[in-house]
Amino acid sequence: MASGNVLIYFSRFGKPLQTHHKIVLNLAAETIAKIKGYDFGGHYDTARDYPGPLYFVPDDTVLLNEAACLGIRSPNDLYGGVVPYLFAKTKAITHGLVDLHAERPLGWCSAFAERVREIVLPGYTVFSDRDARVAAGRMLTRGPVRLKKPASASGRDQTVVASWNELDAVLEKVTEDEMATYGLVLEENLRQVRTLSIGEIAIGSVRISYHGTQRTVRDNEGRPVYGGSDLVCVRGGWEALDALPMVPEVHAAVVAARRYDEATAEFHGFVASRRNYDVGQGIGVDDRHRSGVLEPSWRAGGASSAELAALAAFASDPSLQIVRASHVEEYGKGCRAPAGAMVDFQGDDPEAGPMLRYTIVTPQNRLHQKTWPIRRGLAGLVTQRDLIAAPRFSGSATGRGANPAPDR
Repeated sequence: MASGNVLIYFSRFGKPLQTHHKIVLNLAAETIAKIKGYDFGGHYDTARDYPGPLYFVPDDTVLLNEAACLGIRSPNDLYGGVVPYLFAKTKAITHGLVDLHAERPLGWCSAFAERVREIVLPGYTVFSDRDARVAAGRMLTRGPVRLKKPASASGRDQTVVASWNELDAVLEKVTEDEMATYGLVLEENLRQVRTLSIGEIAIGSVRISYHGTQRTVRDNEGRPVYGGSDLVCVRGGWEALDALPMVPEVHAAVVAARRYDEATAEFHGFVASRRNYDVGQGIGVDDRHRSGVLEPSWRAGGASSAELAALAAFASDPSLQIVRASHVEEYGKGCRAPAGAMVDFQGDDPEAGPMLRYTIVTPQNRLHQKTWPIRRGLAGLVTQRDLIAAPRFSGSATGRGANPAPDR
């Protein structure tokens, strides 16, 4: 008999989700319920009295006051994270301000920006047009600058500028309220970029960590967007991840992500059960290799399907130590998932258009693997519902190759 409920919570500060995001969030919550041995209670209803403990799967990073109202007191109460201010859940925290007199929101933490300064790319976060021009004046003399709206994801709302006119065109599209609340990031633009995903998640007694690479695809409008992640997951936390054999570039990304994660101690009230960091590596404006943490994600994100499928595999087999997990997003008609894949979404999203999302998991420390049947779910979609019940967890041994990807 289940002892609690897993509930989806939509933050009043979260952006509206597209249909495929809502469906995948639902599947994530169902998978977590299986792992914890809880009931899946659907969407959280303030008017309902739920028996037993509650575990929340929010659509976005939760603010402290929200967490208090929901009864979230520790990482054991949610899949995601809790921050004290709106800007703190975005990539705005990655860079410091232009000077001591710069505009800043209530609660701005200069100590965090100082702690991560050596593990991020050169750049600034600004909260006014005046500060944006100061930052651009320092950076444009060296080469093109990437401008990012901190609250956007999947590589969207990013523009590379090389002149004052191009900068002004971007600033005209940022509202005064948006600038004051979330700010704008100006960052050195890299060429030949690849984006690595580094993370740690814990649900119940199971903790895993991982490193991986993102891929870029073209959406139905031809724009480059996030197209999935290929992860190498290990049982245990940061120490277990650090002990894995890896090439120097990947190890450098893991070290940087861990330092960024440690710096979150500067934020009062911060807690997280899902800690994911994007690390960009490429060629800088001086034609030298650069590497830096781009942004955090303390919420259900693009890599969550792969993370949770891997975590479910670890939960179902205590002897399992290493898992490869991939999540793939493809746009357009006629896309087909490979044999053995778990299809998370396939159809025509009202906003994104026709697309396919699927997940592949491959245990790495087994000589023999058995496949198990995947049950068809709601609306004929293959889901992860039977993930824990399966006696063996397996997937296709091959996935899609990783391409350079923008930060999510």
